[in-house]
Amino acid sequence: MSRTERRPAAGTGPPMEAPRFVGRRREVAQARQMLSHTRLLTLTGVGGVGKTRLAARVAETLGRTYRDGVETVELATLEAGDLLAPTVAAALGLPEAGPDPATTLVDYLADKRMLLVLDNCEHLLDDCARLVEQLLRGAARLRILVTSRQTLRVSGEQVLVVPSLSVPDHGRRPSDIARHDAVRLFVGRAASVWPGFSLDAGNAAYLARLARRLEGIPLAIELAAARLRAVPLEQLTHEVEERFDVLARGSPTGLPRHRTLRATMDWSFDLCSPAEQRLWARLSVFPGGADLDTAEAVCAGGEIHLADVIDLLAGLVDKSVLVGEQGQAGVRYRMLESIRAYGYERLDPSEARALRGRYIDHYRDVVEAHRIDRIVPDQLERYRLLRRELPNVRAALEMCLSEPSTAVEGLETATAMWLYWLLAGSLTEGRYWLERGLDLVPGAVGARAMALWVDSMLALRQGDLAVAMPRLEECHTMARQAGNEDVLPLAIRTSGLAAFSTGEAPRGLALLEESLALHRASGDLDSIAFNLYYAAVYGSMEDPARAARFGEELLALCEIRHASMSRSHAQLALGIAMWNLGDCRRAGELVSEAAEFAQEINDRWTLTQCLEVLAWTAGARGDHERAARTLGAAHALWQVVGTTPARLGYHARWHERCAEQSRRKLGERAFTAAFRDGARHGLESGVLSAIGA
Repeated sequence: MSRTERRPAAGTGPPMEAPRFVGRRREVAQARQMLSHTRLLTLTGVGGVGKTRLAARVAETLGRTYRDGVETVELATLEAGDLLAPTVAAALGLPEAGPDPATTLVDYLADKRMLLVLDNCEHLLDDCARLVEQLLRGAARLRILVTSRQTLRVSGEQVLVVPSLSVPDHGRRPSDIARHDAVRLFVGRAASVWPGFSLDAGNAAYLARLARRLEGIPLAIELAAARLRAVPLEQLTHEVEERFDVLARGSPTGLPRHRTLRATMDWSFDLCSPAEQRLWARLSVFPGGADLDTAEAVCAGGEIHLADVIDLLAGLVDKSVLVGEQGQAGVRYRMLESIRAYGYERLDPSEARALRGRYIDHYRDVVEAHRIDRIVPDQLERYRLLRRELPNVRAALEMCLSEPSTAVEGLETATAMWLYWLLAGSLTEGRYWLERGLDLVPGAVGARAMALWVDSMLALRQGDLAVAMPRLEECHTMARQAGNEDVLPLAIRTSGLAAFSTGEAPRGLALLEESLALHRASGDLDSIAFNLYYAAVYGSMEDPARAARFGEELLALCEIRHASMSRSHAQLALGIAMWNLGDCRRAGELVSEAAEFAQEINDRWTLTQCLEVLAWTAGARGDHERAARTLGAAHALWQVVGTTPARLGYHARWHERCAEQSRRKLGERAFTAAFRDGARHGLESGVLSAIGA
């Protein structure tokens, strides 16, 4: 049977479902009670004890308690402490508009009554402690729930040590044994691998012995239950007891809980075939998990044959080492963090370097093949793939930038993601990787010239002119050297945007047109598209008729190429130009459609600008209440993206006119009421429906 024919079998049937929550009633009640009078609660305990699941359960039960909801940020895949604040901001949907994402977070959370869950903080302990202190100082009604193997040691922190699940004493009756959470968890997991399995008089004693020997540690119980695919319960019980008896010899008090989990993972590892063991270790380098194609590309080699990877993955799923998750893009294989850390320890140093090289090459190819600065039909799918693979791309960048020999590859990868950093609002993260790379690549190479352009552009978007302008000046110098000619029109374009930001609109428009002419001469349609966007938007105030022609050309190009993301940006740009030409109806039609798409993909930067324009069109139709309400919704989002209409020249004048006209027509009291009503809906997923826009 060919590998292609076998491919649908990856994952060995339906993917595993999220485990059902078992027990923990007392701990849930205790955590809820503690959060009612403390602003910082840390759930701590040994690995595998269930801190993450308990936090999720507590958050679920408290969802309606907090007016502004509950937000959970998973930190296990984040390895760079410098990216903590921007990662939390991104998880909350906050695009960055300034160089200090922690301040953006504090400003956003200042008036929020919210529970923020930070999961898996132990590897970023100092960074988490600093951020938590800053957030609690600046947001008086914020509550924070942390999971960590260690406490943060922050003032006011209360700690709940998460215990193991309850286990039965010796000599209990089956009905008593069945009430213990460790047994209930084992029975539930056993039933998922052995349909029809249940506790009865014949197996109760074995279940009790297993639960006691595994110390009630949930992860240990799940690994043991997976073994029932291969052996009956009685044999499983003997295997576990024999293994642990050997380890416990010489310890008068038995195995401590952290050693119990370690012993269980050692046992699970030994039950794997040598090839499965190697794949477990190799897959541990993927913080974000991997699909079949990725596992084959990176992990095959040496003792692992390419054709065997699919079956080895299935074997690891059967043993509960991997979880197969079905998504729109297919099955993705992930490990719990404790299992991944164990696998990484088992990675043979002799093969780690070869694995590192394949990993870097793979993700460099992934980023290059899925660039979203291309006007292509699958633009949105590329963007979603990069979001899904971001933890793994981060790991590749860290590998590259940890050694001078691969710094150029890291710099090129970070540069190729420039539009992702912009659209995802991850400006600080983009600059973090770029500036690390620039520090390692001081020579006059093409990679440095392109990276200087991207870094200056991101800094300019954040309003950090002190960094943007020197970077841009160096970029211009390098762009005029032989071999870097492709960078020159990009540097000129960014100089044009910088001119607009400093109030030199005529000069800015001239530079944008100069850049556009250079791109036309080279036939670079992708770059032409971005120049058309900026010329249409920024030029709308200087020469709206010319700006409209740029916008029409851009929209036609996007429609011909079926580029949905760029099409929404083209609609916004053309809509602004049409507004300045006095065509209110067409402006409204274009921007309404762009707003719907931006809301669908959570592009808050575009949605914010769309709402602003829709407020103007409502006012022009005489619907001043809707105009005020839409201005309020836009105001809420302007705060989220960290800027104001005043900072964008093509918005500033019309914003003031719309607000003044609506206030005059409605009266101050009615205007304020409508504005506040819109602001309350500004962050809702259905904001357009909520405000009637």
